[in-house]
Amino acid sequence: MNIQTWLQAKYLPIALIALMVLTRFEHFGSALHLPDASLAVFFFAGLYRKKALLLFLLALAALIDMAAIQNGTSSYCISPAYVFLIPTYSVMFFAGQYCAKFKSLSLGSLSIQLSAVLVSASVAFGISNYSFYLFAGLFGDLTLSQYAGRVTQFYMPYVSSVLLYAGLFYALMLLVKVISALKTNQKPA
Repeated sequence: MNIQTWLQAKYLPIALIALMVLTRFEHFGSALHLPDASLAVFFFAGLYRKKALLLFLLALAALIDMAAIQNGTSSYCISPAYVFLIPTYSVMFFAGQYCAKFKSLSLGSLSIQLSAVLVSASVAFGISNYSFYLFAGLFGDLTLSQYAGRVTQFYMPYVSSVLLYAGLFYALMLLVKVISALKTNQKPA
């Protein structure tokens, strides 16, 4: 089974939806919760290459956020900047589309794809955080450099959770490839 065959499976969108629903409530995770997988979900959806899935996931993210707020989660991040989650998540989706062109799981291919995850997650961090600074209306007394100093502490958890999910995904793909190769080379007893 190659990557394309696995990605064309009908159940991948269900797995992505479940992953987002299960993890979106906690951004950085805790002892009881996995870190938010939303960025990784949009990346994986890009690998799947269905733009309708991008639109569906954007709507799902908003619905989950509304449900979380109705159940007591702070609405601090809901501001005019919230609309900038669309380009934030789209960056991840289009990075996934870029990575979908790779047909192998070679070391070179994997390093390019994980680099794309790192770069796209960094761009997503910039879009989401600096749009929040510019449009949330909460930081009138801070300069952009002061704000940058405050949000820099969130960069590593933001990017590392995406890299963690991407690493697990590619490790799973390698495992599927190895198992498939073993089954193909195995002779019946």
